[in-house]
Amino acid sequence: MTATEWTADTAGSGSYAEVNGINLYYETYGAGRPMILLHGGLGSGEMFGPILPTLADHHQVIAVDLQGHGRTADVDRPLDMRTMADDVAALVDHLGLEKPDVVGYSLGGGVALHVAIRHPEKVGRVVAASAHIRRDAIYPEMLQQQGQVSAAAAEFMKGTPMYELYQRVAPRPEDFPKLLDKIGEAMAKDFDLTEEVRGLRVPTLLVAADADMAPPSHFTEAFKLLDGGLRDGGWMGEGRPKGGHALAILPGLTHYNLFASPLFAAVTLAFLDQAD
Repeated sequence: MTATEWTADTAGSGSYAEVNGINLYYETYGAGRPMILLHGGLGSGEMFGPILPTLADHHQVIAVDLQGHGRTADVDRPLDMRTMADDVAALVDHLGLEKPDVVGYSLGGGVALHVAIRHPEKVGRVVAASAHIRRDAIYPEMLQQQGQVSAAAAEFMKGTPMYELYQRVAPRPEDFPKLLDKIGEAMAKDFDLTEEVRGLRVPTLLVAADADMAPPSHFTEAFKLLDGGLRDGGWMGEGRPKGGHALAILPGLTHYNLFASPLFAAVTLAFLDQAD
């Protein structure tokens, strides 16, 4: 993947919102029912450039740069998906949005899940892509690689899309090593959202690549927590999950290109537009 593939190719307007102790950057595209779009680790809203026009043809897309990423400067607190979910909830209030949908990938997918867990009254539907509900679901070799993410890796990151993006847009480009330290610390922490996911009250679509960072079985197990995959769906869909939840395993993709895939845009829109 080249750095140019991480550039949004549709017109949007950028703004900052002082919310929850952070100056959160976001860009707005299109019109329609609002969709808050959350990027993956070491990225920004620009990651979704290839699919933004498709999403913005159907919705008002609010692409957020999460704490320490993109054009949002870091603050003196750990990188924690729960806190970042609170940032998103505060942005919903700041913008006066009425139950927007929240769509996230990887880190952003985890944040989207936490928004649904912590602030269910503020959101309509949630799409969580490539987001794991347990740390031990991730392949062991990937956990080993994650354990090597720290400031010491900054030199090796030069020339990558993540480094190029950060140097181009970050308020303090020199903070890149600090961001790597914080992400490394966050990924080293164990977590298990089994009970929280089991209790989700927000209609949620779980999305994964068929060659993701965790096996497809992990996402089907998570779907079972949402009353999915337990019985035949029925001629009229009467056997589908009672909470309106769904699962999509996307063919021919990986953790590293799912976010830019037309398939991801298609299943996201199909799920969200059920509410129309």
